[in-house]
Amino acid sequence: MGVLLSPPGCHAGAALSFARPRSGARHSRLGCAETREPPMTTPAAFASLAALMADPARAAMLTALLSGEALTAGELARVAGIGAPAASAHLARLVEGGLVAVHPQGRHRYHRLASAAVAATLEALGGLAGAVAPARRWPHGEAFRSARLCYDHLAGRLGVAVHAGLVGRGWLSPAAGGWSATPRGEAGLAALGIDLAAARQARRFACDCMDWSERRAHLAGGLGREIAACCLARHWLLRLPGEREGDPMARRRLRLTPEGARCLGEALGVGGLDLAA
Repeated sequence: MGVLLSPPGCHAGAALSFARPRSGARHSRLGCAETREPPMTTPAAFASLAALMADPARAAMLTALLSGEALTAGELARVAGIGAPAASAHLARLVEGGLVAVHPQGRHRYHRLASAAVAATLEALGGLAGAVAPARRWPHGEAFRSARLCYDHLAGRLGVAVHAGLVGRGWLSPAAGGWSATPRGEAGLAALGIDLAAARQARRFACDCMDWSERRAHLAGGLGREIAACCLARHWLLRLPGEREGDPMARRRLRLTPEGARCLGEALGVGGLDLAA
């Protein structure tokens, strides 16, 4: 996980639109509710929240939920490398602390991050951890650095390249708190199949989110969410199959397909990243 600290609300989009939850599906991708900017907290409340995230098992679970998926207790237990009873106890604490929400669906109970503000906080802490930790080998593989999800939008080299392409092509122009779409951009984004109406329903239409591995901005907000949703729906991007035990970040990895490389290259000049399958 991780981006450097960004303005509050940078990630506060509406519900994820990657897919609607279906009865009996193993994974659901459920949205996080909109939240207002929190008031200033007390030192005791700050310490209590920090303690919730300080446990390695709970940190692994929270990191796995940054994929935008809603996961069962059993799936989160495997990610954290702990047994089912311990996972249930940890999840109960995270729910009580307001970091995780539970969605019953049939016989299953799916867990997701409680809000987009929680996701933004986790990403910011990850960036801070990367900045202050001793230099070490990149731990999650080049695939993770090349293309991944930062909650509900694109990150890594691909996310940075898409953001740069949108600005470089004149599709986005600076606006208060982020970016607005130019007339050329609206036409180009609509031609790609981006749902601009849905993007504008988010708290922020488009804003910068500092990429923790590239140290450059990728695009967050409603537009960032809808671009990611479109790329996944059109199979321009694929989630990497499998589940690497003990690596909660594995669920966030993406692979750019040849068709995705062609379409994004033609539209935004995204190329030369060696990301295609």
